[in-house]
Amino acid sequence: MTTTDTTGRAKDKAALRAPIARRPFFKLSDFVLEAILLAIIVLLAFTAPGFASWDNAMNILRNAAMTGIIAFGMTFVLILGEIDISVGSGLAFFGCLLAVVTDSMTATGWSAEIGVGAGVVLCLGIAILAGMFTGWVRHALAVPTFITTLAWMAAFRGGAYLLTGSFPVTPYPEWFFFFGSGAILGIPFQAFVFLLVFVVTWFISRYTVFGKSAYAVGGNAESARLSGINVLGVRMAVMAMIGVFTVLSAIMVSSQIQAGNPTVGVTWEFTVITACVIGGVSLMGGKGRVWGTFVGVLFLSIMLNGMTLLNIDEYWQYVARAILILGAVLIYQVQAMNARRG
Repeated sequence: MTTTDTTGRAKDKAALRAPIARRPFFKLSDFVLEAILLAIIVLLAFTAPGFASWDNAMNILRNAAMTGIIAFGMTFVLILGEIDISVGSGLAFFGCLLAVVTDSMTATGWSAEIGVGAGVVLCLGIAILAGMFTGWVRHALAVPTFITTLAWMAAFRGGAYLLTGSFPVTPYPEWFFFFGSGAILGIPFQAFVFLLVFVVTWFISRYTVFGKSAYAVGGNAESARLSGINVLGVRMAVMAMIGVFTVLSAIMVSSQIQAGNPTVGVTWEFTVITACVIGGVSLMGGKGRVWGTFVGVLFLSIMLNGMTLLNIDEYWQYVARAILILGAVLIYQVQAMNARRG
């Protein structure tokens, strides 16, 4: 290796350790989505019966939290230039696995606390290993994560049905229901978890070497490798991260419905990806903000809630989601083209 190569790598590593370049918080063009969201809130407050009530606001937060937690993990996956379509089936599988483990252990004399704890540990272990495997396959064998997670999607959904015999399993003690139905100062517990995950992932993406490495790998994996970034490690860690967030959401969903149900989570991957894309996360990799995903999750939750209150058919809601994701992609693509020309 030449002195020039060594010096170049040293500079690249120093750049990774340096504070991440930050855009101004109050750049007007960054707040178009927020302005549209505010306009929709005002419109629905006057047109949708019950929209402006406290109970409905808390319901929106509760629903946003469940998908939003996974969306923060998906943000990093998309920043890598990858995609994970197994999260909905994973949600069902981990919820069912948790229920079956809890049920089996309590049936053999263990306490419910130990049963739930063992189930959570097992779910986290499987989620992390599955994510790391997906990242390794992507790196070592160049198999797109779409293909690997397609396989996981089938395996998780099938596993959920096999574990439960196609019927909900309800083994949980009463205290467990707090995670899905409890509130602190009148605010759903899930909302606090949602905000905590947002803050943690926002900090990671904005202030850490790992966050900057994820952007670098998504922008150009080969350049990232040449600059000394452990591309394999980043890919494995990100895919494991979304697995952990899926388990976290599965715990809250299971708590809310008070069961492990193999039918939950259908189309969740579409909802999660839509929220990310609405928030400005590029499907091509290398671009996106956790804050944008946060706003995108709220945008989608509020819009769907308003459509429900206005008695708009569920099928039209799917059409609206499709229009939203296509429109967002087109808008951001046009902005990117204009930026390159300018």
